[in-house]
Amino acid sequence: MAKQIVFYDSKPLPAIGQGTWYMGENASRRQDEVNALRAGLDLGLTLIDTAEMYANGGAEKVVGEAINGRRDEVFLVSKVYPWNAAGQSAILACEESLKRLKTDHLDLYLLHWRGDIALEDTVSVMQKLVQQGKIRRWGVSNLDYADMQELSGIAGGQECATNQVLYHLASRGIEYDLLPWCQQQNIPVMAYCPLAQAGRLRSGLMNHPALNTLAQQKGVTVAQLLLAWVIHHEGVIAIPKAGSVAHVAENAAALDIELSQDEVDIMEKAFPAPGRKTPLDMV
Repeated sequence: MAKQIVFYDSKPLPAIGQGTWYMGENASRRQDEVNALRAGLDLGLTLIDTAEMYANGGAEKVVGEAINGRRDEVFLVSKVYPWNAAGQSAILACEESLKRLKTDHLDLYLLHWRGDIALEDTVSVMQKLVQQGKIRRWGVSNLDYADMQELSGIAGGQECATNQVLYHLASRGIEYDLLPWCQQQNIPVMAYCPLAQAGRLRSGLMNHPALNTLAQQKGVTVAQLLLAWVIHHEGVIAIPKAGSVAHVAENAAALDIELSQDEVDIMEKAFPAPGRKTPLDMV
């Protein structure tokens, strides 16, 4: 059975979702993006992650079009800018996201990264948004171990449903303290850029001889291998972006890939984890 994740009090969700970073930036790509998200829903990838930041709300509009008539199928996640993350600014930001998404609620609303606003104030407004019915639950993104410790000590902070961070085979710093702590607290980790960002790092992963050999032996793509590695960790969901139907199908198929310990060892030997605390990777 494909691996599943539970956010706080949500129903179980597949451990691969759909990211939307860079969507909504090019009008000529819009229909392809909408079609890709719909295809993902057809394949059971029911979590869709977006943010007010992405294309200045453009990605949310793409998502709104994609989920039109299918809202009940979707676990919808969006994120608020740190400077909007308290008081009336947060309520207005949430309401604007809801308008773009053409829905009356979010299943999960995240602080996109930590700014100058006190975490207490963010928790307070998140609780208010839950009470108003605008969001079902809330979480954070790009918070490191010390930030999560601080959050957990705030009244209501224990209701944090997730921490969304950068995580892939070539960026394993969270394994030192953040990931184990989140696992102990039963706080799922959402892995963004699970295939690394486009560029030299992704190329280094995709073209690595050991990974290519292993992928060929298993009859899968390197991308599928990398997704399978991310989600084999307890309590981790991957949210790769896929702008085409073909890529979405490839991502969804990774849910059913089983990795043996020997195969995991081969991958992790190629890209070892740091043996000490490192700054949280962010893009």
